[in-house]
Amino acid sequence: MDRARITGPGAGVWKYDILTALTLWGLNGSQGEQATAMRLIAMVTARYNWQRDEVSIGQRDLARLWGVTDRTVKRELKRLAAIGLIETLRPGVRGRVASYRLVPEAVAAVSAPYWDRVGPDFAERIGARQAAAVKQEGPQVLRVDFRQMRGTPEPESGDPWSQVQSRLRAAAPEAYGAWFAGLSLRDATADRIEIAAQSAFVLRYIETHFGELLRSAVAEAFGPGPELALSCGG
Repeated sequence: MDRARITGPGAGVWKYDILTALTLWGLNGSQGEQATAMRLIAMVTARYNWQRDEVSIGQRDLARLWGVTDRTVKRELKRLAAIGLIETLRPGVRGRVASYRLVPEAVAAVSAPYWDRVGPDFAERIGARQAAAVKQEGPQVLRVDFRQMRGTPEPESGDPWSQVQSRLRAAAPEAYGAWFAGLSLRDATADRIEIAAQSAFVLRYIETHFGELLRSAVAEAFGPGPELALSCGG
């Protein structure tokens, strides 16, 4: 997706806000998330080309920068991509290193619960940036006939929404905290299940990257009858 480069007036503030947001996410996350955040911050501060909006670096160079093994580098890059914080522009091949791009909107999304810990000015700036990154289109409905899905198991006992969250956590543990933990069940009837995402960006990202996973989890927990609707806001 084309987007404006982080250059020109105000770019310095935005870069610091991105790094602050990454720090917030890491400090308030698990021990593994802290390490992942620190490594991404190191990669960005040491090697990111803001003019080109990308970083080109080999796995061996990353291993030296991070002080880890090549195997750990592969695992961390996979984790960062699963969370959505980076995207691969060009895969590494013989004679050419891989190129990655930071996704500031995703950084804003994963750090959103902690913005107020920095201050209202930070929350206002990064919130405005995030809002400008997507075009608000209001509630969107995914029309899915769950009855056409084969092999749907019987719902487990207990609260269906908790079942949905448990299935998502088990199926995508790396992405759960960033994308699914903030979802909320807005309404549930025999005909319609409405799930709310925190923002239009989060909604679109889930639709694009985790739509099938979410639909499957909802069908397994609520049964094949209801229509699934995704909307923005709590």
